[in-house]
Amino acid sequence: MEVRQMATAFLFFNEDILMMKKSSSRITDVEFWSGLGGHMEPEELNFPKKACMREIYEESGFEENDLENLDLKYILMRVKEDEIRQQFVYFGKLKRTTFVSSDEGELHWISQGMIKNLRLSKVVSFMLEHYFENPNLDHVMIGTITVDRDEEPQIQWSELKDPKVF
Repeated sequence: MEVRQMATAFLFFNEDILMMKKSSSRITDVEFWSGLGGHMEPEELNFPKKACMREIYEESGFEENDLENLDLKYILMRVKEDEIRQQFVYFGKLKRTTFVSSDEGELHWISQGMIKNLRLSKVVSFMLEHYFENPNLDHVMIGTITVDRDEEPQIQWSELKDPKVF
């Protein structure tokens, strides 16, 4: 199996989230919404925050000094055919609301209450639901998407914590 690593950011200004509407991706041909982000470049594989900052800048024009508290909150894992997909997800706050357009998709400010009405990938939908239920997380969560006995998607959450043993 191959491994594909991605870095994504969900950026807030007050109660609104900057979301990108995309017409398609490598795994779907239908329109969907996501945070800002994408695939990590080879030189970024050990530096997901650096990849996330690059993606933020490329997709919105926001630079590091436009952000506050950009923190890793989730690592999402899934299998897609012959590929293991690992996504590092950061949450942060923006100091301003004006962005520049990019060819990646359309940026929109979306209120938190409207997120559930958007077409999201299942793993992102599970993650945002978890985040809104646990907004004050001070540790990283790992989410692994799988299926239950009825072949329905489900997610399993674990806290990423150093056990301090060998």
